[in-house]
Amino acid sequence: MALSAPQNNPEFNVSDGLLVIGTRRYSSWSLRGWLAVQLAGLDVTERVIPIAGGGTPEITRSTPAGLVPYLEHQGARVWESLAICEYCAEFAPLWPADRVARAHARSIAAEMHAGFRALRLALPMNLGRDRPIAVDAAVQADIARIEQIWRSARSGAFLCGESFGAADAMYAPVVARFLSYHTALSPESQEYCRLVRSHPLVAAWYGAAAQEPREWQLARYEDIA
Repeated sequence: MALSAPQNNPEFNVSDGLLVIGTRRYSSWSLRGWLAVQLAGLDVTERVIPIAGGGTPEITRSTPAGLVPYLEHQGARVWESLAICEYCAEFAPLWPADRVARAHARSIAAEMHAGFRALRLALPMNLGRDRPIAVDAAVQADIARIEQIWRSARSGAFLCGESFGAADAMYAPVVARFLSYHTALSPESQEYCRLVRSHPLVAAWYGAAAQEPREWQLARYEDIA
């Protein structure tokens, strides 16, 4: 399947490539990939496809796996957020320089990529939400594990160092969830959430999300009690 954007497509003003993302308000995986691309300084055109309830045919047609994010860059085609992080790390130091620290950062990033199903289902990312929600034992267990990961990894302001990197990009949507749902956290976790939320790139994503059309909002994310 040919996925190169046609030259007459005004959404693809060819620089070095294309990044396809979903609705910023909701798409946690898009946020991860977008942060990695921004941290690496890749010159790409962004294409936002609003997520629709029950599936989004335009995303299915536009990406190899039918999911976002999807990156085309200088002939490379990359999908899955963690793969995008690894690709972007070829252009900028997104992982720690130290071998042992780098192994730890990659492990906690992979754990986020593969796990925490209870948290994902109960607390979907919604950057417009600002009210608490009751959670069950399975979600509490996920929260406790995430806080444990953060304690083990924070050797500086961020995870595995002083600079915001790939591991932080993978956990940024979790920070958004915790803030949106007023999750009870330790003081140390609250401080980490504050640092992530105030990072210029995260702030820019929030700002762009706030400008999205109201008709892009979905009841299944907005009406969670």
